[in-house]
Amino acid sequence: MSIFAGIAWISNLLGIVQAGYITVDVIRKPQHMMPIMNVVWPLIGLYFPVFGLWSYWKLGQNKNNRETPPHDHHHDSHHPNKPFWQSVFVSTTHCSSGCSLGDMIGVPIVALTGLTIAGSTLFADYAVEFVLAYIFGIAFQYYGMGRSKKEGAGKAIKDAVKADTLALVAFEIGMFGWMALVHYLFFAQPPEPMTAVYWFMMQIAMMLGFLTSYPANWLLVKKGVKHAM
Repeated sequence: MSIFAGIAWISNLLGIVQAGYITVDVIRKPQHMMPIMNVVWPLIGLYFPVFGLWSYWKLGQNKNNRETPPHDHHHDSHHPNKPFWQSVFVSTTHCSSGCSLGDMIGVPIVALTGLTIAGSTLFADYAVEFVLAYIFGIAFQYYGMGRSKKEGAGKAIKDAVKADTLALVAFEIGMFGWMALVHYLFFAQPPEPMTAVYWFMMQIAMMLGFLTSYPANWLLVKKGVKHAM
C-alpha cells in the first residue's frame, strides 16, 4: 500500500468513526428544536475529518436545544444567540449535508449501473449527483426552516427551493471542479469508486464544496432568504 493510499484509509476511517460518535451522541442528546440537525452533524463528521467533530462540539452539541427555533426565515436574518459567521456556518453545514448525501448515493448508482453521458462516467456522476443533491438539499431545507402550521406545504417547498438553490449550485461548483481535476489531471488513471483513494478525493471535494457554498449562504442569510441557524 502506498503512503497516499494509507492517508486515504486514515481519512476515510476517521470520518466513519466521527460520524458514528456523533450519531451516538445525538441519539443520547437529540436536538429537539431542529431535528434535521441530528442527521446533518453525522454527515459533517463523515466528510470533514477532525474539523467536523470540532465544529459539532463547538457549534452543534446541545446548541439547538438552548436556542429558540426559527419561526420565520424571512425575518430571522441574524440569530441573536451567536455571532453572525457562526449562524452562517451552521446554515452551510445544513445545506452542504443535503448535497453531500445526494453525492454519496449518486456515486454507487453510477458505478453499479455503468451509466455514462457522452461516453463519460464523470458527466454521469455530475448529472445523477446534482439531481439527488438537489432533492436532498430541498428536503433538508424544508424540514429545517421551522415553517408555521398556518403555512401550506406548497409555499414551504417554494421557500425551500428559493433558500437552497444558490447555495447548492455554489456547493457543486466547488465539488465538481475538484472532481474534474481528479478525473483529468491528478491521476494517470482516475481512482475507482470502490477504493479508499476515491472516497478521500470525495471528502476533499465536499470540503471544497462547503467552502464555495459558505459565501452564498452568507448572502442568503444576510438578505433574509434563509434564516440564521
